[in-house]
Amino acid sequence: MMLETSTSFPLNAWYAAGWASEFQRTLLARRICGKDLVFYRTEAGLPVALDDACWHRLLPLSKGRLDGDDVVCGYHGIAFNPQGRCTFMPSQQTINPSACVRTYPVVERHKFVWIWMGDAALAREDMIPDMHWNDDPAWTSATGNTIHAQCDYRLVVDNLMDLTHETFVHGSSLGHKAVAESPFSVTHGPRFVTVTRWMHDIHPPPHWAMQYEYRFGKVDHVDRWQIIRFEAPSTVVIDVGVAKTGTGAEQGNRSIGVNGHVLNTMTPETETTCHYFWAFARNYALEDEQMTERLRQDVIRVFGEDEVILAAQQKAVLNNARTPFYNLNIDAGAMWARRLIDRMVDNERAPRRALAG
Repeated sequence: MMLETSTSFPLNAWYAAGWASEFQRTLLARRICGKDLVFYRTEAGLPVALDDACWHRLLPLSKGRLDGDDVVCGYHGIAFNPQGRCTFMPSQQTINPSACVRTYPVVERHKFVWIWMGDAALAREDMIPDMHWNDDPAWTSATGNTIHAQCDYRLVVDNLMDLTHETFVHGSSLGHKAVAESPFSVTHGPRFVTVTRWMHDIHPPPHWAMQYEYRFGKVDHVDRWQIIRFEAPSTVVIDVGVAKTGTGAEQGNRSIGVNGHVLNTMTPETETTCHYFWAFARNYALEDEQMTERLRQDVIRVFGEDEVILAAQQKAVLNNARTPFYNLNIDAGAMWARRLIDRMVDNERAPRRALAG
């Protein structure tokens, strides 16, 4: 596939603006989908997102201050309420009715604040990606992790949809030749792509051997699974784990095993950078904070290895702009994910093309 030079991300979609804990009674500047935004919470605790440019002289509103629920520009004191309407202008009593800044739909859910960057009339809350493991009482999650990835968000999607790279990039922790050698299946629909891989009767890699030993004691052979679920345009949840060989994990009995969910959602910043929010959730030893932190540090090391690969890949993509990607069988999940993303982008372009024609 030839790489496109035009916008690569749909706007009519929910993206994670950040972890809910990041949004306080202060002004937070963040670029999302090429737009500079300012975020804050109202006195009632509700998140707000506005264009980060004053209507008057375009100074970033994030350089100003809060006055109650209003943002006050740091240049001339013009104030805007959470709906983006001007509430004060200096040295005059009449407020120009056109004085406003754009506001965006935002929803707090699953420890994230989600933002809709496109047509606000199309924003449906039932389309917010499912990341419930972050606040499900049956799970405990190492949350609050963010990577400022120096790459197109789709390269992260590609990386997560094909885990055969674990064998070669993460050999000291997750990697195992079985990941690259075991068969897998791919299913897809209008919004989702699922890649399922089972590895039977293998030695557990270090990351999983440690967790299994913590819960049950040492084990020589396990059945290992990776069930990757992509939700368009940029959320990937990976159901992972190991169970003692032959105890029925593939048939649904995971009681003699350890299970986790790797939660990933990527928000485009520019065409070549993204905000990558991740967490690792598990359903055992929920109160063991030391295990939570140990797993966090393990995943940080793994994702640090991915960061290096993805940044180098992005540089190579820019230096070889006319060179196509070539696909192997292992790229099936990533190819379908790209198709869903492309379809969303094309659907948004179609009305513009019709108007232009």
